[in-house]
Amino acid sequence: MASNINAVEKGIPQTASKASLDGTSSEVSNAPLPSSSLADVVPPHESYEGYGLWDPTFTWSPDEEKKVVWKTDLFLLSAVCLMFFGLQLDRGNLSNALTDNFLKDLGLSTNDYNNGTTIQLVCFLAAEFPVQLLTKRFGFRRVLPIMMMAWSTVSWTQAWIDNRATFYVTRAFIGAFEGGFIPGTILFATYFYTARELGTRLAIFWSTLNIARVISALLAAAILQMRGVGGKPGWFWLFLLEGLLTTLIGAACFFYLPQSPVDTKSVLHPKPWYTEREQKIMINRLLRDDPAKGLTGIKEPAHLSDIWAAWSDKSMWGLYLMGLIAYIPATPVQAYLSYNLKVVGGFTTFQSNMLTVVSAVAQVITMLVLAKSSQKFDERTWHSFFGEFWILPCLVALQTLPDSQSMPWERFALATLIAGYPYFHPILSSWLSQNSFNVKKRALTAATYNVIVQVGSLIGSQIYRADDAPFYHRGNKVLIAFCVAALVVLIGQNQWLRLLNRRKQRVWDTMTEEEKARYQADTHAREQDGNKRLDFKFVY
Repeated sequence: MASNINAVEKGIPQTASKASLDGTSSEVSNAPLPSSSLADVVPPHESYEGYGLWDPTFTWSPDEEKKVVWKTDLFLLSAVCLMFFGLQLDRGNLSNALTDNFLKDLGLSTNDYNNGTTIQLVCFLAAEFPVQLLTKRFGFRRVLPIMMMAWSTVSWTQAWIDNRATFYVTRAFIGAFEGGFIPGTILFATYFYTARELGTRLAIFWSTLNIARVISALLAAAILQMRGVGGKPGWFWLFLLEGLLTTLIGAACFFYLPQSPVDTKSVLHPKPWYTEREQKIMINRLLRDDPAKGLTGIKEPAHLSDIWAAWSDKSMWGLYLMGLIAYIPATPVQAYLSYNLKVVGGFTTFQSNMLTVVSAVAQVITMLVLAKSSQKFDERTWHSFFGEFWILPCLVALQTLPDSQSMPWERFALATLIAGYPYFHPILSSWLSQNSFNVKKRALTAATYNVIVQVGSLIGSQIYRADDAPFYHRGNKVLIAFCVAALVVLIGQNQWLRLLNRRKQRVWDTMTEEEKARYQADTHAREQDGNKRLDFKFVY
């Protein structure tokens, strides 16, 4: 059983203690916060899909659970990874198109390109919360594939854009249809995986994005050779073919995705994924890991009050701030990697696209190793610190290189190390989920975090400016400053969560055993008090 009981933050429960949380009460004992048996005491809500399978006396063997997890990986993880592959394929084709004179063909500057990225991100942000409300209302199995088919349709129609206006319009629609997809997918995964399993699976999801970068680069290197076929530029065929492929993936997922762990039949898989016993194992293992998953149904709608609860949760603010600044240092380097390899490094179009494969492969390896280590040691702060610190010396070295094209391979090596850094976004996403409350709050904290991450991407997309090209000395100084700031925020968040846990422990130690038992059995307080409950321990 997990050591956490997740709940929604409404403030420190007033009925729970006789002492304050300001540090004036008794000394903290060496005993940890309680490992609760709440999952054995309080049944899930009747609206929960697996309500009829809940059984606190039910037992199963480790081998049986491994088989259930293996089936989940086979049937769900593979499908989600395929969807993430399609997402990155459509997100990455524009960067690849830059090496085929895309900007010159449309009469655009790099500032126009930055503005298009900004428009896409603004529309992306505007769609985040509406999409979460839609998924909570209509379910993931329909909303997510429909979104995918919508953005991929726009993606392949980009083949016919011919000026700045059409470039901006397609960027806007792609951003609007992609908004909310990633947090929705993460939330979907929480219905099938325990908190401990989630971080590694999220790392696999984002590894798929990097694998897609590799395949996208390989496809681009081949497809862009079609320049002149049918009188069209190579980027015409790139947008058309990759967009159509993603549309097919979205259509297949529409007829395949499950509704929930107890409703896995679909058109393409008419038989249930799990046997009746396996369904019972799935439900009870999830509830014993996190009883809050049983508080609401998968389609229970979220309200404005739930959004406010996600935004006003002070324990999340440090992670939100990390989402804003942590990934900025690598953003422009990654976005301009193939373009700068060609312009500054003097590589050909084919070479520039092929060389980006190295950073994508490097990030797959470093991210998976970091996530696996984080899971093994059950630690998040210093693993994230390592991922951020990786970038700092590389940026400093890039800044000190001479302003010439005489060192193309040195620039390639440094840019590749930055672009291939250990991406710790899966760790932060899992960290946020574990410190949230029920499914509704997880949906909204994930959406909030993703919105903030995209705001950071928007900021990052504007740091490399045309008047600073091609060596971007001013831009690199800004990136170094963001990198240092992120390291400071990360340490501060760690200390803040430790402080919150110590304050809870002081109050808990003043309560009698009867008060503790009564407190844990109060289901109404459990819902009202949230992750400031005394029997909830923040992870860090």
